[in-house]
Amino acid sequence: MSTLNLHRLFNPKSVAVVGASEKKSSVGFSIMSNLLKNGFRGDIFPVNPNHTSVMGLPSFKNIEEIESDMDMAVIATPIQFVPPIVESCGKAGLAGAVIVSSGGKEIGKQGQAIEAKILEKAKKYNLRIVGPNCLGVVNTSKALNASFAHLSPLSGKIAFLSQSGAVCTSVLDLAHREKIGFSHFISLGSMVDVDFADMIDYLGSLSSVESIVMYMENITNIRNFMSAARAVSRIKPIIALKSGRSEAGARAAASHTGALAGEDAIYDAAFRRAGIIRVNEFEELLDCSEFLSKLGRPSVSGLTIITNAGGPGVMAADALASHGMEPVQLSSETIEKLDKILPENWSRANPIDILGDTAAEIYIEVAKICAKSEETDALLLLCSPAGTMDTFKLANDLTNFLKTLSCPIFTAWIGGDNVQQARQVLNQAGIVTYDSAERAVRAFKNFYQYGRNIETLLEIPVRTDKKLIINRSKAENIIKKAISNKVDSLTEIQAKNLLQSYGIPVNTTQLAESEATAVRLSEQIGYPVVLKICSRQILHKSDCDGVILNLKTAGEVKKAFAQIIEKAKEFAPKAVIEGVTVQAMQNPADYELIIGAKTDPNFGPVIVFGMGGVMTEVFRDTAIGLPPLNRLLARQMIEETKISKVIKGFRNFRPVSISLLEELLIRTGRLVTDFPQINALDINPLMVENGEITAVDARVIVCKPSVTSPGHLIISSYPWQYERKDYTVNGHEFFIRPLRPSDVDLLIEHFYSLSPKSIYMRFFSPVKQLSKTMLIKLTQIDYDREIALVALMGEGKDKKMVGVCRIILESDKTRGEFATAISDGWHGKGIGSSLLKQCLKAAQSRGVKHVVGFVLAENTQMLMLGRKLGFSLKRASNSGEYEITIDFENMHFD
Repeated sequence: MSTLNLHRLFNPKSVAVVGASEKKSSVGFSIMSNLLKNGFRGDIFPVNPNHTSVMGLPSFKNIEEIESDMDMAVIATPIQFVPPIVESCGKAGLAGAVIVSSGGKEIGKQGQAIEAKILEKAKKYNLRIVGPNCLGVVNTSKALNASFAHLSPLSGKIAFLSQSGAVCTSVLDLAHREKIGFSHFISLGSMVDVDFADMIDYLGSLSSVESIVMYMENITNIRNFMSAARAVSRIKPIIALKSGRSEAGARAAASHTGALAGEDAIYDAAFRRAGIIRVNEFEELLDCSEFLSKLGRPSVSGLTIITNAGGPGVMAADALASHGMEPVQLSSETIEKLDKILPENWSRANPIDILGDTAAEIYIEVAKICAKSEETDALLLLCSPAGTMDTFKLANDLTNFLKTLSCPIFTAWIGGDNVQQARQVLNQAGIVTYDSAERAVRAFKNFYQYGRNIETLLEIPVRTDKKLIINRSKAENIIKKAISNKVDSLTEIQAKNLLQSYGIPVNTTQLAESEATAVRLSEQIGYPVVLKICSRQILHKSDCDGVILNLKTAGEVKKAFAQIIEKAKEFAPKAVIEGVTVQAMQNPADYELIIGAKTDPNFGPVIVFGMGGVMTEVFRDTAIGLPPLNRLLARQMIEETKISKVIKGFRNFRPVSISLLEELLIRTGRLVTDFPQINALDINPLMVENGEITAVDARVIVCKPSVTSPGHLIISSYPWQYERKDYTVNGHEFFIRPLRPSDVDLLIEHFYSLSPKSIYMRFFSPVKQLSKTMLIKLTQIDYDREIALVALMGEGKDKKMVGVCRIILESDKTRGEFATAISDGWHGKGIGSSLLKQCLKAAQSRGVKHVVGFVLAENTQMLMLGRKLGFSLKRASNSGEYEITIDFENMHFD
């Protein structure tokens, strides 16, 4: 839904507990007990018709009997009684209710019906619902523990979210042992209303939250989730453990792409696109939580490892290598300093093996030298009960020393009972410690990878004025004809015509319905040729020996035609066989690739790239991406595969143009973005010979879509519908279009076309230049959250940005705030009016109800324009600015 009322819900001044009890085995007792013993500073109202008081507080028969204002209700009654209680909460003006009651959708249709009633009643009053079937909620900064958990979380800066109450209690138990603290501890349960997207948006806005850790079983609104995660992950790490790694869907797939893009692989791609760190095990989730809790968010790459024994150091180095990393190389200065304090036979390399007989004091001195070295970004200290090393004394000595260093330091004390006491000392001191080198390295790797992912997300694309030339109408006709004829797949020829309409190179392919036609076409094309079965019902031609290569004579063509038809009828007796396609025989390929797409029921279209050919499902060397794609994302997909190392040039094979492959992926992404009717698409093989790329086989499955483009995407696409031409008051043509990530250079030029006064009017401060962070924020637009339009003049190298207007939407998408800036040389020419009107029109079409702007009193031109367009003006008290507001309820922009 949104973050509506969430701040009040999670920061209540008063809490009603419906189902409060003094019976020690009851949930109502646990919730009351946690609220009281945790020191909640607000009012607590027990609600139980069978009691006059609960735990020393007056008890009320129902919500209506409470005359005081309330913010939150915790409902712990049998679920069949919950809907009328929710109605009472709504009427009483509460912000939300936390429903811990079980018996909802998890029990079947009866429970689903109850949950539907709960949501129906809550929506009437904008009452937010957490649950049902949840453990409750905790906000440590407000001493609020509105849960029936057996422990109260320690205070910290990690927000933890979970669908499972059992996972919540397990995490809580282990977090106490490891001294991991939390800002919020939220059990979401069935998520009838408040879901992961809402919580990410809300927690992302809080300074008290530095990172978000989640246990997930499913996502209710993937598009909202992706939008929220992409926005927040750029500023705060998000870690997710997603359960349910099933390949059942992939096994049932009807295409190569379907088999390669299983549900779990798509989650991987989605999380990577959103900047989320995905972990695979419960232990790893805790390890990352500990790393975050005690070290914050380290942005590091150069890892130095110190060990008192060779084996653990080797294991740490091996663990790094398994993640494509290696320890940082020690500088000659560092080695020289270490030579002075270590035995002659020390390793002189990283990992630094100081030997088991070395005293604790020397270990600490080595750590000091390394922590201060230029090459070390982070330090991993390994210790095992080897030689004469006193592991407990070393841990004690380290606790004081490590606090003096700014370098991120984490440890692994490896062993059993002999080192357990030492680990407890480190934990008590707030030092990250693990029981194996591999666990320590894995936690480090996750945050190193997070940094790399964010760098990629924030990379500024290269500007290009090259347009993607496509023939959309031709593609539309092909797809419409197939659907109107009630067929679910295109023939090979139709599929290749579709690809060709979007600029994807294909080989010449013609249909022969008889032996004679096959011979005639073969002679036209020129021998040798290839014959392939043409039938919509035969998914993979090689399954029925439906491909015969290198036919050099008319006799061979006749024989092959008959053989293919016969084999196909044996393989699929009910299949409709349209004939055989005739194609020129290709020279042996240097490489065979695959580009494909499929529509996932949850994620919409997904793109696949990798090693192609008939063995593609065996080798499974593929990467998955989510459209819309740009060059950066396409390149990232290519580089995830092993085949990428080969196609850049291997032995005497010519390299493939990576730029061309990027473009083909972008074109494929655009095709499935434009047409939700495409259910699956295979280009396999995409043959590469002497650097030339050709699609020699293609399959496209179509269906009648349930939504129109771009409603089938989970990531907002470039909104082409906002493009238009317009003219200044003196007749100069300019072009309005949405802002693109590659517009950075144009935006910088536009900024320098503004006078200091114009800059102050726009930013309310004397901004001297746009930093990289600002440029990324201003150009990498999530069009689900923002509308940003620019006015352009000129073409090619002469193109100039002369105006920018944007509306940033609030999380409930019903209200937005606008800002605009026009180059000084173009003031008063109608560009600002045209841009703002187009932005307002776009906002209105998306259901926005109100748009507000803040304008300095001296910005008389903007105030005049506001009045002209129908804004109401209100002077802010004790301020030199106006708040101008437009309400769309009785207004329409043409």
